[in-house]
Parts: sequence; C-alpha cells; structure tokens
Amino acid sequence: MTTLTLSAIEAAARASWGPDTSFASAEYMARGSGQPSRGQCGTTALVLQGLLGGDLMIADVEYEGRVEGVHYWNVTAGGVELDLTRDQFTDTESLINVRRVAVGRNPGGLGEQPFQLLLERVTAALQVEASASS
Repeated sequence: MTTLTLSAIEAAARASWGPDTSFASAEYMARGSGQPSRGQCGTTALVLQGLLGGDLMIADVEYEGRVEGVHYWNVTAGGVELDLTRDQFTDTESLINVRRVAVGRNPGGLGEQPFQLLLERVTAALQVEASASS
C-alpha cells in the first residue's frame, strides 16, 4: 500500500476545487482575492479531516469592522496546523476569535453537496496518484 504525502493531498485538493465545491456567500466571492482557494475552506477542511483526522480550527472573518463569515482549517492530532486556503483573503480581511473545535464532521452545517463533490474528486485524484507511484 502506498503512503500518500501531504503534498500529494494538497495537490489533489487544489486540483479539485471549483465553483461547485465552494461554500461562501456571493458577496464574499465577489469581493474576492482572485485566488482559486476563495470560498473553499470549509469543504477542504472537512475533506482533510476525513483523510488525516484531527480537529477543525475556526475563526471569524472580519471585513471593515464587521464579521462577514468564518474560516476553517485543520489541526492534526500532533498539533500541526494545516491551512490550504489561507491565501484566499484580501488585505482588508482578518481572522479573529480563533477557536479549536473537537467535534465530528461538519459542525457548521456546511453544504453537503459541495463537500461530497470535493471529497469524490480528491479521493479519485489520490487513487490515481497512489497507482502511479506503485
């Protein structure tokens, strides 16, 4: 059995993002940074949690003095934080009220369809990667 690396998982996730795997408001997306990771944090964090375990980190996204949503990323059982979508933020957005959430999958009620699509794509990409390196 081939062991997948974090770089292989990251590449599979990044290659699998699309408008249909995003879970963010239209306003948030319109204000965007132009990064493919924009709006992908929740679905990506849940996929990584399924693959690697660990907990979720959640922070409020502040824009012009208002909370405009939340940002998700991962922390492994060993305490390593993984945030594949941190580059999505504009210079006018910041993260506040950071917290670790040690709960099961999908604590914020993220859209099931975007999550399932991303999970299927990442899993398929990783299976291709595993068979190519065997």
